[in-house]
Amino acid sequence: MPSPSDPAATWASFTHDPRTKANRALRAADHDREVVRSVLAEAYADGRLTREEHDERSAGVVEARTLGDLSPLIGDLVPTTADAPSRHGALVQAGPDDLRRMAVREWESDRRSAVLAFIGPTLICWAVWLATSFGDGAFDPTFPWPLIVMAATGFHLVRTLVAREELVANELERLQRRQAKALRGRGRRP
Repeated sequence: MPSPSDPAATWASFTHDPRTKANRALRAADHDREVVRSVLAEAYADGRLTREEHDERSAGVVEARTLGDLSPLIGDLVPTTADAPSRHGALVQAGPDDLRRMAVREWESDRRSAVLAFIGPTLICWAVWLATSFGDGAFDPTFPWPLIVMAATGFHLVRTLVAREELVANELERLQRRQAKALRGRGRRP
């Protein structure tokens, strides 16, 4: 059975998450009651519940009919939300394929940023150039200086597009280091 020290695992152990409003009216299974009993036993062993509180809540487990009846029995023992950001929790539990998908998503985000960093300044610069090229009612173009801006922002865009595998590999390596550090912090080996 899960431990209250791992809230996500505790809530995931139920047949349906009792914190969700739609699930509260569902009938509780024996497995759901056993999850609550396990949490109560650990809380009593840790000294977070007195004997009377443990007995009272254990009686409530027997009387509970729905998931909504079970949730309040452990609501003050198991956090209803995770302490760490979900990305950190996902990183710790991620396998090699998950890490690669995260790295690819990061590259896709970088690609979007590079495209926008190219298009935005380019459009603005060309609009300014066109507006300043009309003098005395006639079109009098000068040096097309927006090409310099396009070259600078285009270099970053092309590098992001061409070096996809290198950038994904670098991000994957960074994620693996972060995962190893997080696992060490939890006392587990990668």
